[in-house]
Amino acid sequence: MSKIKKITGQPLFLPIFCMLLVMAVNIFYDLGSGRFAFNFFTVSIRNGVLYGRLIDILNRGSEIAILAIGMTLVVSASAGTDISVGSVMSLTASLCCMLLAGYGVASTNTLAVPLIVGVLAGILLACVCGAFNGFLVAYLNVQPMVATLILFSAARAIGLLLCNNLIVYVRNDAFKFFGGYLGFIPTPIVIAAICIAVVSLVLKRTALGMYIQSVGINKDASRIAGLNSEKIIFLCYIVCGLMAGIAGIVASSRISSADSNNIGLNYELDAILAVALGGNSLGGGKFNLAGSIIGAYTIQAITTTLFALGVSSDQAPVYKAIIVIIIVAIQAPPFNAWVKRLSAKKALAKGGA
Repeated sequence: MSKIKKITGQPLFLPIFCMLLVMAVNIFYDLGSGRFAFNFFTVSIRNGVLYGRLIDILNRGSEIAILAIGMTLVVSASAGTDISVGSVMSLTASLCCMLLAGYGVASTNTLAVPLIVGVLAGILLACVCGAFNGFLVAYLNVQPMVATLILFSAARAIGLLLCNNLIVYVRNDAFKFFGGYLGFIPTPIVIAAICIAVVSLVLKRTALGMYIQSVGINKDASRIAGLNSEKIIFLCYIVCGLMAGIAGIVASSRISSADSNNIGLNYELDAILAVALGGNSLGGGKFNLAGSIIGAYTIQAITTTLFALGVSSDQAPVYKAIIVIIIVAIQAPPFNAWVKRLSAKKALAKGGA
């Protein structure tokens, strides 16, 4: 019993358990379909690039993984979520493609400005959006969901205005690179890996991670201890905006266009779910970045599995909502208290016997 408690008490138990559960569903599905049992894990090279269900999950889940990095820091520091990240992705893509194509141009093969200008402009705008959210939350004490609701509603519409209500296509090989391949490896996987590595290194090599957790646990006590709580929360929202900008560039590069209505649609929900699935408390405080990343790819694995099982894209959010309810219920203090009481009763019963 003590060994089970030790295992289940590990920070990464929940995300790894969920990932293993999804893998098990795929194994049974392949067996039931008469295919190779471990077809889910098969990776091969086709047409000079990596191919397989695992590669597809890592590739398609890259944007959620990138968003989960910023969302984890925001949740930890402010005990709230940034629901604007999907719309900021769309705004980033819109500005980038508008600059690359030229204002009012619906489709182009040649770039109106250097690629680096369009990409950096889009990412810079995303950082400004993050700073706007951070200012409202950190310095004006607006509730995070209310503060980020502004850009959740407005950013996508601003993107449409920038693109003159058009879907702007940038059919240029240089721009397609961000959503294409780096050799035989999908570029989004490489970009996600770089983002994860850089943020992890900063959190590990500096005291920033400890400061974020301290502010999330008790902002007033952290201020008394000498930490600038407002600045730390503000910085977390800027990082969240930065990650949304990078994810927006990757998403638009995949489809070689700025589809303002669809890029990043509902991605904020997946990012929040990734944080929760990673074993992080949505009430702020201690966080586990590795858990959030595993959670992000688990969500993509769930989506891929649902599609394989014949569930339509319209019905998939229902299943994700059920997962969110279960995770929130498991993390709820009354549920944890009930589990502890149950364990105590079993221990007493064994002692009496």
